[in-house]
Amino acid sequence: MWQRIKNIYHLLVAFFFNCIFLFPGKSINVIGVTGTDGKTTTANLIYHILKTAGKNVSLISSVGAIVNNKGYDLENHVTTPSSFILQKFLRRAVSQKSEYFVIEVTSHSIDQHRIWGIPFKIGVLTNITPEHLDYHKTFDAYVSTKIKLLNLSQKVIANIDDSSYAFLGDVKNKKNIKNWITYGFHKSAEINIDDYNYESKYLVGDFNKYNMLAGIASAKALGLTDEEIKKGVAGFKPPIGRFDIVYSGSFSVMIDFAHTPNAFANLLSSLKPIVKGRIIHVFGSAGERDAHKRPFMGEISSKYSEIIVLTSEDPRSEDPNKIAEEIVSGIKNNKCQVFKIIERQKAVEAAIQMAKDGDMVLITGKAHEKSMNYGKGEEPWDEYNAVESALKKRK
Repeated sequence: MWQRIKNIYHLLVAFFFNCIFLFPGKSINVIGVTGTDGKTTTANLIYHILKTAGKNVSLISSVGAIVNNKGYDLENHVTTPSSFILQKFLRRAVSQKSEYFVIEVTSHSIDQHRIWGIPFKIGVLTNITPEHLDYHKTFDAYVSTKIKLLNLSQKVIANIDDSSYAFLGDVKNKKNIKNWITYGFHKSAEINIDDYNYESKYLVGDFNKYNMLAGIASAKALGLTDEEIKKGVAGFKPPIGRFDIVYSGSFSVMIDFAHTPNAFANLLSSLKPIVKGRIIHVFGSAGERDAHKRPFMGEISSKYSEIIVLTSEDPRSEDPNKIAEEIVSGIKNNKCQVFKIIERQKAVEAAIQMAKDGDMVLITGKAHEKSMNYGKGEEPWDEYNAVESALKKRK
């Protein structure tokens, strides 16, 4: 009830800033990308394909904003910023002649009306698995919130293979068949892997193939040619903190933002066949967020990892030891070794010290983020610096 009251305030604020900035979303082609996982990679891929094709395009995603080739940082741990920031960037993009604006859209931003007043040319839904239930309370409410973006969009692009597709009947019935585009591995998808398996060095694993297909579908819906799209896909490198191999020697180190059970399953199942040695997985789970998913994270990681190092990941006011124990409660593979090292820097160092020839140290959950919350506000943190320091100590 209290959140609904707050959302009325958010709606009024969004209306105010739309008026102040003269509803800039109406003067530019806006592509919104939502889903539980894959949003950032998909949004960045669409941006890259358009840019490679010579289009003037802007972007807002969890790793930052780009308007007319100039980068901007966003608030800590925020993917879709406030309505003020959104409208300001949209107005700046319109003023600087951007034709397209790609926005990574979270369920929180939809529910809190941050995107109100933006008419989306295209709405992309990557997938839906249980997440943010601390906020939405039920999975049905979470799904309904995601679907709102599709209702706001002129054209819809949806993953026909994902279980969420079964919830989209009402939206589909409202759309002209020309404005409903499916993608997936199944042959029935308009953009399917058999016809559009474009060459890419970095889009590895089935989950990234889905991201690629979503990007291709979006680009085709915007009128780009197959050759323009192929060129964009071939030259695309995922954004910072996504399938990011930061060290490759006798062993390797990868940083990734995966922080949901589904993301763990996608990432680890893709890595397992290509890692010659062991997977040493360093991760935690955010405090005051979705406690129900913690045992599932432990279960999935232990299915693919030989060693798990549990550590802090924005514990906020929660006891990180308690969070770690909740993750441990889901571990079913007794052959998986589990270490608990609460200080994240020490956890990274320990994992890298353990690595032997052919091993991969996988560090998930923080990636591009530049701060950590231990319950006393945001403190500086850099995952990449942590790895660099740990490598120096090992040497």
